[in-house]
Amino acid sequence: MKKALITGITGQDGSYLAELLLEKGYEVHGVIRRASTFNTDRIDHLYEDPHVHGVRLFLHYGDLADSVQMVKLLYDLKPDEVYNLGAQSHVRVSFDVPEYTGDVDGLGAQRILEAIREADLVDKVRYYQASSSEMFGKVQEVPQTETTPLWPRSPYGCAKVYAHWLTVNYRESYNLYACSGILFNHESPRRGETFVTRKITRAATRIKMGLQKNLYMGNLDAKRDWGYAKEYVEMMWLMLQQDKPDDYVIATNETHSVKEFVEETFGLLDLDWQEHIKFDSRYERPAEVDLLIGNPEKARKQLNWEPKVKFKELVKIMVEADLKLAEEEKKIKEALA
Repeated sequence: MKKALITGITGQDGSYLAELLLEKGYEVHGVIRRASTFNTDRIDHLYEDPHVHGVRLFLHYGDLADSVQMVKLLYDLKPDEVYNLGAQSHVRVSFDVPEYTGDVDGLGAQRILEAIREADLVDKVRYYQASSSEMFGKVQEVPQTETTPLWPRSPYGCAKVYAHWLTVNYRESYNLYACSGILFNHESPRRGETFVTRKITRAATRIKMGLQKNLYMGNLDAKRDWGYAKEYVEMMWLMLQQDKPDDYVIATNETHSVKEFVEETFGLLDLDWQEHIKFDSRYERPAEVDLLIGNPEKARKQLNWEPKVKFKELVKIMVEADLKLAEEEKKIKEALA
């Protein structure tokens, strides 16, 4: 039985990856931060049938800012695969907490890589780094590939560039099996509600149910390459199953504006988006990334992978899930009235 360690297991990608690995027969260990409230709702369902999953899923308190704990975990667990998905992952928020973002997203990766060396696991562990399309920032070519020059436009993007090149460096310096997945925007019903796509689908369905009237947005013109997170985590696993480590762009090779996402979402609900969308400058970034579109040709050729869920289907999946939440919310509100 293979053993995997996932940082960020309670996040969108971490929860989908945990599901995938459990289905493949792995023993899965996740790192979670200590909090006064439970924040494991995305993975709680994995404990519902202990005969299927629970006996192979274990959670450990830790933090990417704590190198000692990472060394201890790796010494104790000796995993076959490490997936570093933990991060302060909100680009806009990274402008407000740049030092913390750099510490967790950048140095956090270094702490894990050094912990692998300290635990004498370089020849055993396969490491996955969650790189980001935000590293391309002020894009130097369209579409973006693995060789496109990086020009990050946020503290988040800068921290991810540091972690990305560290992964390459440890691969070249110590012969560590280390891969970076340069994932373009990937969404799902498990996306956090402060991220623009989920913010849109959550608000639109609540508007449909009469639970709110307006949605406040920033830049509607930014264009992104949006894919389905549940599909993208399969690529993380595939990268670590190859004979040689490498870096891959994971994307749909399509770009759509935030405005298009709004139009598609409200259209599915038979709503006129222009009646409900209001502008709020607080949601604009100090430096914007205007256009992201990835070319996943390398992944298609070398890993035999390409995305199945494209833009319209992705929006539909998210709207249907959030509409159910809004309907339940309305029922509870009416029952308490």
